[in-house]
Amino acid sequence: GSLQIQDFVAGLVGGIASVVAGHPLDTVKTRLQAGQGYGNTFNCVLTVYRNESLAGFFKGMSFPLASIGIYSSVVFGVFSNTQRLLGQLRHGDPAAAPSLTDMTLASLVAGVISVGIGTPVELVKIRLQMQTQPYNKANVNLNSTVPGSPVYRGPIHCLKTILQKEGIAGIYRGNVAMLLRDVPGYCAYFIPYAMFCDWITPDRSISPNPFSIWVAGGVAGAISWAVCTPMDVVKSRLQADGVYSNQYKGILDCMLQSYQNEGLKVFFRGLMVNTLRGFPSSAATFLGYELSLKAMKKCQTETNP
Repeated sequence: GSLQIQDFVAGLVGGIASVVAGHPLDTVKTRLQAGQGYGNTFNCVLTVYRNESLAGFFKGMSFPLASIGIYSSVVFGVFSNTQRLLGQLRHGDPAAAPSLTDMTLASLVAGVISVGIGTPVELVKIRLQMQTQPYNKANVNLNSTVPGSPVYRGPIHCLKTILQKEGIAGIYRGNVAMLLRDVPGYCAYFIPYAMFCDWITPDRSISPNPFSIWVAGGVAGAISWAVCTPMDVVKSRLQADGVYSNQYKGILDCMLQSYQNEGLKVFFRGLMVNTLRGFPSSAATFLGYELSLKAMKKCQTETNP
C-alpha cells in the first residue's frame, strides 16, 4: 500500500468546490457567533448585503480558497491513506471495506493532523472576517486601533502581526477548542457519508452516482456541523478575541463567560446557518473529491493499460 497522491489531489478539488459553495454563509456564521447587533440569520444576511453588497459575503475568500484547498487535501489524503493502511494491517488488504473502527480511527488521525494546519488558517480567516466589525466596548484603548478600522491588511500581514504580538501560542489560539470540535466532527462526517452512500446506492456493483454522492455528502455535512456547533462557537470567540482586546483567559473561561452572559443558547449560535451551509459546501466537497478521483483513475487506465 503505497501513499496514494490521488486522494490528496482530489481533496484539493473538493476543498476549492466547498469554499465557493459555502463561503458566503460562513461569513454570516462568523458575524453571528462573534459579532454584535446582527440579530438572527436573516437579519445578518440583510445587514451584510446592505452595508457591503455581494462582495461582503466573499470577504477574505482568496485565503480560504488556497488554505481550505490544502487543508481538505490533507484531510482527505490522510483519511483515505490511514484507512488503506488500517485495511492492510487489520484485514491484510488495503482495499478491504473499512469497518466502523477503521473509519473512526482514520477520522481521528485526520482530525488531529488537520488541527495542526487548520488552527492558524481559521484564526486568520476569523480575524479578517471580524475586523470590519464595529466595536462598542468601553475597554478598547483607542490609540492602538480605532474600532471599526481594519487592523490587518491581508492574510500574510495578519499572520505576521499575530506572530509578533502573541508568538506561536497566539497562532495556535483556540487549538484545544478546535481539537474538541474537529475530532468528533470528522467522525460525524466520514461515517454518515460512507453509511449513507452505501444505503442510497442501489446496486452494490456500481459506484455511487453523482446525485447520491451529493446527497450523502450534504447530509454528512449537516450532521457533522450540528455536532460541532457548540465547540465552534467557543473556537470562534477565542479566535476573534484579541483583534482589539483580550477578554478570555482560555477555553473554560470563554465557555463560562459566554454561558454567564447569554445562557445555554449561546452554544447553539449559528447552528441553523452551520447546518444550512454544511449541506451545500460538504456536498460540493464530496462531489469534487469523488468525481476528480474517478477522472484521475480513468486517465490512469487510459495512459497505462
